[in-house]
Amino acid sequence: MSTKLEERKRPLPTNPQQPEPTPPFPKQHLEKPGIESKLKPRPRYQAEEYRAAGKLVGKVALITGGDSGIGRAVAVLFAREGADLVIAHLPSERSDAEETRSAVESHGRKCTLVEGDLKQASFCDDLVESTVQAFGKLDILVSNAAHQNRKKSLDEVTDAEFDDTFKTNVYAYFRLARAALRHMKAGGSIIATSSVTGLLCAKGLPDYSATKGAINAFTKTLAQELVDRGIRVNAVAPGPVWTPLNAADAGTPPEKVAEHGSNVPMGRPAQPEEVAPAYVFLASNADSSYITGTVLPLLGGETAGA
Repeated sequence: MSTKLEERKRPLPTNPQQPEPTPPFPKQHLEKPGIESKLKPRPRYQAEEYRAAGKLVGKVALITGGDSGIGRAVAVLFAREGADLVIAHLPSERSDAEETRSAVESHGRKCTLVEGDLKQASFCDDLVESTVQAFGKLDILVSNAAHQNRKKSLDEVTDAEFDDTFKTNVYAYFRLARAALRHMKAGGSIIATSSVTGLLCAKGLPDYSATKGAINAFTKTLAQELVDRGIRVNAVAPGPVWTPLNAADAGTPPEKVAEHGSNVPMGRPAQPEEVAPAYVFLASNADSSYITGTVLPLLGGETAGA
């Protein structure tokens, strides 16, 4: 089992200033849902410079989309902080999910994988119930899974695509939160993954941007409702992050994938390991007990109010 003492004994990085991967990346496109093991370069999630402090010891966390990208990095840091995990993923993402589970278990924590489609209301309810049955409780919900496809015009956004985007990004968050609150006690934390598109919007992503704006509003409203129960609700709004989501976007050509993140002041996308500590911060009552209803921007130098 990974302990605080073991974390402190981890050797410091030999080169703390090692640069993160910067565009241009290889031109590439992944078939949906996007398997992280096929993305080049591989996203960084190990967070070797991070030092855990036992902030989530004894906690149980449910993370959707925890098989890859931001979700995988969050799962690994939660495990290093002492939490046991349930990871929800699509059947086609099983290979990525198994890598995440191995990473979590390497830190001495338990990790249960649950396959299913978050667009189905019954799966959202069953997922929460499965978590409680497996671990006896639920302390932290991270609604992270997302669907995204760029379009050249609004005419190209079909009703089916609009439904898929909202059901994955917004309906699932609503349904998971509703189910989680049947079990979550004071001290619990709900965290949603928003986006810069929910703050500044994005040409070509009308449905996706709308879902992220809805996530922000729902987060703030739910936070107010749950203050008296001692449950905090927040969201993280990253800018570009190097994950399979964009490489598997049907409307993003390979040459655009190669330049992902080049338009922000830092000139590159975040690596998942750079985003994940924000989730630890919001999940930990030691760090953020006075923070609820916040949408935390992580924008690589862009400035935007939330």
